Amino acid sequence: MNGIELSVQNASTSPAVPPQTSLRNWVSGTASDHVQNAELCIRIVDEQEMTRLNEQYRHKHGATNVLAFPQHTAAEVECDLLGDIVICAPVVEREAKQQGKTSTAHWAHMVVHGVLHLLGYDHDEDAQAQRMERLETTILTTLEFPPPYEESGDS
Repeated sequence: MNGIELSVQNASTSPAVPPQTSLRNWVSGTASDHVQNAELCIRIVDEQEMTRLNEQYRHKHGATNVLAFPQHTAAEVECDLLGDIVICAPVVEREAKQQGKTSTAHWAHMVVHGVLHLLGYDHDEDAQAQRMERLETTILTTLEFPPPYEESGDS
């Protein structure tokens, strides 16, 4: 491994969760250009747990697709822990169908998106969103997935 340690907690009943090898590949493909050593956790959940987390931490009702919880430490403390990513399996599967994407491509996008949040990227403002979307597109196409923000169908 290239210095990136990933732990996966699958608390979902969904049968469509990607294998850990895929999750690990997507994390490495995102983080390896930004950090040499890193630890992070991906927790895969169902809608009930994601709804609770979304309401508790973002004060928004209902389940969302991905939440990221970056590790915040004092500058003088050396820490390789990037943080935690929580992905809601049923929401990801539903969105993939609604958007006409393969399940695997949408899962990869959610992992890349979550890792970028842990690395400090955000999309609260238009300029930030454009920068993050360009980076997601570059990473996903490098991982041999289609650009995530293009409409499916006509080219």
